[in-house]
Amino acid sequence: MKYNLLFAFFIVIVLQSLSGQNSKNSFFKPSDSLNKQKQNTVFISEAIMASGALIGLNQLWYADYPKSNFHFINDNAEWLQMDKFGHSYSSYQLGRFGVEMLHWSGASKKNQLIYGASLGFVFLTAVEVFDGYSAEWGASIGDVAANASGTAFYVSQELIWKEQRIVPKFSYHATQYANFRPDVLGSTFSEKLLKDYNGQTYWLSVNLHSFSKKATIPKWFNIALGYGAEGMIGEKDSKKLITLPTNMEKYRKFYLSLDLDLTKIDTKSHFLETIFSVLNSIKIPAPTLEYSLQNGFKFYPLYY
Repeated sequence: MKYNLLFAFFIVIVLQSLSGQNSKNSFFKPSDSLNKQKQNTVFISEAIMASGALIGLNQLWYADYPKSNFHFINDNAEWLQMDKFGHSYSSYQLGRFGVEMLHWSGASKKNQLIYGASLGFVFLTAVEVFDGYSAEWGASIGDVAANASGTAFYVSQELIWKEQRIVPKFSYHATQYANFRPDVLGSTFSEKLLKDYNGQTYWLSVNLHSFSKKATIPKWFNIALGYGAEGMIGEKDSKKLITLPTNMEKYRKFYLSLDLDLTKIDTKSHFLETIFSVLNSIKIPAPTLEYSLQNGFKFYPLYY
């Protein structure tokens, strides 16, 4: 997942780069009608940052590996599909930030969904083209499909409910597995965060109030369903001479947990609304029930 979280704080970086206007609160307040200056700023900022990210990724990552003719690979069976969840999550979140940036500029709802929600799919598919020309990897139809699913998940909720009732989220905890393959799973915290699928969990955080509309249920209260996997140290393990624990095996894990929808917290501060929106892409630590075929049920007083 070398680029899955690349734009996790994209909107904050863009907005902070523009914060020379009157006051923070008035600056972060969305326009009531189309503000062409803001809209142009959004488009230019996105183009510059996306282009810079792609150029940097090409120089810092792909330049170290041999090139090839464009080709496809089928990696759908690898990593117990954790990488596909990462693609879908990233596409959703980038699209959500794209929509919110255009909302800030006062763009119409239609343009928000067309030009904003597609941000994640377009960017991640461009990176997939880089993969296609790399001899080390290859373009993955499964990755492209996962990118499309994240964008579709956002757009469909807006069309059906006119709000995001179910939000994909991410959490991470350190594991032992990177010690066996630091070249694959990372050697530093930032590398492990992006590469070690064993410590990643992807969630669907469901806002109960949005479905029930009962006043007894707080607007910010969510139930989260999570998916993770363990025992993965790389799909080419047989080509490596690695000493592994005899009981190591790959298996899937499923979670049920509590969560918060930070965007549903009432505040008059548009600055805080923006911060809450960004942080809402991350699952908060909370009591969690885990289930796997290998270990059955397990309860965590605090899981992240």
